[in-house]
Amino acid sequence: MAAGWQITDYLFAGMVASVVLFGISGLPGLFIKKPGWGQLIATGICVIAALLGTGTAVLTVVTGSSTAGYLLDWHLPFGPCEFSADPLSALFLIPLFLASGCCAVYAVAYWPAGEHPGSEKKLTFFFGLLSAAMALVVLARNGVVLLIAWEIMALSAFFLLTTDQRDPDVQRAGMVYLIATHIGTMALFILFAMLRGTTASFAFPVPHSLSPDPGLATVILVTALIGFGAKAGIMPLHIWLPSAHANAPSHVSAMMSGVMLKIGVYGIIRTVSFFSLPPAWLGWLILCLGGISALSGIALASAQRDIKRLLACSSIENIGIIFIGLGMALIGIQTNTPLLAAFGLTGCFIHILNHALFKPLLFLGAGAIIHTTGTREIDRMGGLSRRLPRTAPLFLAGSLAICGLPPLNGFIGELFLYLGAFNDAISSPLPALALVAPLLALVGGIAVITFIKLFGTIFLGSPRSPEAAHAHEPPLAMLAPMSLFALFCLVAGVCGQLLLRLVTPAVASYAQLPTAIIDQMESSVPLASFTLLNLSLLLLILAIGVFYTRQTVKLPRATAATWGCGYLAPTARMQYTGTSFAEMASNLFAPFVTVSRSGPSLSGPLPAAARFCYATTESILDRVLIPVFQAIGLAFSYLRRMQHGQMHLYMLYIFATLFVLMMWRH
Repeated sequence: MAAGWQITDYLFAGMVASVVLFGISGLPGLFIKKPGWGQLIATGICVIAALLGTGTAVLTVVTGSSTAGYLLDWHLPFGPCEFSADPLSALFLIPLFLASGCCAVYAVAYWPAGEHPGSEKKLTFFFGLLSAAMALVVLARNGVVLLIAWEIMALSAFFLLTTDQRDPDVQRAGMVYLIATHIGTMALFILFAMLRGTTASFAFPVPHSLSPDPGLATVILVTALIGFGAKAGIMPLHIWLPSAHANAPSHVSAMMSGVMLKIGVYGIIRTVSFFSLPPAWLGWLILCLGGISALSGIALASAQRDIKRLLACSSIENIGIIFIGLGMALIGIQTNTPLLAAFGLTGCFIHILNHALFKPLLFLGAGAIIHTTGTREIDRMGGLSRRLPRTAPLFLAGSLAICGLPPLNGFIGELFLYLGAFNDAISSPLPALALVAPLLALVGGIAVITFIKLFGTIFLGSPRSPEAAHAHEPPLAMLAPMSLFALFCLVAGVCGQLLLRLVTPAVASYAQLPTAIIDQMESSVPLASFTLLNLSLLLLILAIGVFYTRQTVKLPRATAATWGCGYLAPTARMQYTGTSFAEMASNLFAPFVTVSRSGPSLSGPLPAAARFCYATTESILDRVLIPVFQAIGLAFSYLRRMQHGQMHLYMLYIFATLFVLMMWRH
């Protein structure tokens, strides 16, 4: 590769230009004093960058080209700065650029400069920086360069999360996130130090070239799982995720859930690609972690009363589904079962794209609901379908998609995982993989219960609070990005071949699969038939809607209230709440969710007024992780004696540490 800034491919040049535009998008707002102008300029720059980046990334994936990239041949301690893009990188860049542009437009109405003069500039600046840093992580081909971009990404997300820094809940969520992300970063330092010890360079190894001894391979892969898995939010490294996504501004939550979690998944996938053959235990470990995350994540989501916290917990479930696909693929690669690898990796990559469409849609929809009602508590909403007639169908589309129901896009990725589990697991020497299918079915069933609760409690029935009764439709700048995401969910669901066309180049190059295997996989999945079925289902739904509307118009208007059997004045509090609707599902998963209730016992025909409290806690967090961290804190408390404020002793510590490091190095 030639030295200097030599961009040899126009597709890669477009990606680089997009990254630069995102990075500088917030700068004008720091110097322009007129309120709102900086935000509008930043939004325009982000939209241009999103269009340019998405287009070049899609072309890179479709053509299957591995761009030459460029090399900064500076004499730096860690070697030259190298960046490039292959189909795998471009596949992750597509949702990154798309979501960044849509969320930037959404922010204009959700967090306008006129209403938030003290925080808008900070939010706009770090939003662009976050998008650029995530893209640099995906494009980096040097361990130290990746760590620099990783830290910029982590800190940008922290500043975005703590935008409303006066709120104690936001402060607490930011602190938990900061600690968790730097625990992961510490693991990544160990990872790239071990890789440098193996290859004598911080540059990424050639794919499929490493064959270290089993002990070293275990250390490298475990540190990768910890470092990147903490960012992905996989169980049990998810402790930061629910509170961070719940307390961040909604468009930031959409970026964190729809895109940033996938950067952690990308890191694991990229690290595994360095090895000529993954260890036998790795695929099974990732598969088990994915299964635990999927089941516990959706069980935890079903018990939530906070709309954004529910969506955050469902992200844990979807990351689990992605890990299930990745685990199946690695087992297929390790056991020389190429069709299983193809099904698993295709399902994994398709679900990555799908989740990056429907989860931002749901978070943006949640932001629209919070924007108009002023509350995140589901049980204080109700009856919003009449007051938000445009938001309701968009949120319904996201809910159907995340449940994996046709004709929306969530169905396609899980279909490949089902087929891989049934077809290849039963015919291979690994029949235990067939258990993936009932696990996915169970997770999907709980997801349906959870999102029926979410949509029904929010949009159906009667308003449960004055805020819900006076809700109104959000501005066009918020509805437009939601509509675009909903349209993509529908198109991707109806035309599944488009998704398959996007992911097969990355699948073939990553798993080194011959064209015959890809063709065999495609021939065993009748996507053309599914397209016809989805179109028929869509037309049937439209026909029923038109028929219902016409029949409703023909009916005479009611002139009096419907006879209520003498029961004249029911209150909104007499409706089922979301909590009561999902209570049975929550009780079934007591190992994952602990439900606590407090209040007096009622007796007699006319009981006195009473107040009841309902709260859910996460069993894994309370019973496992918190005790572990408390033990670690107790152990480190003995080191506080070294913090005595005497500068000359601090200097002694530094010299002693340097001496030990020099002795170890030489």
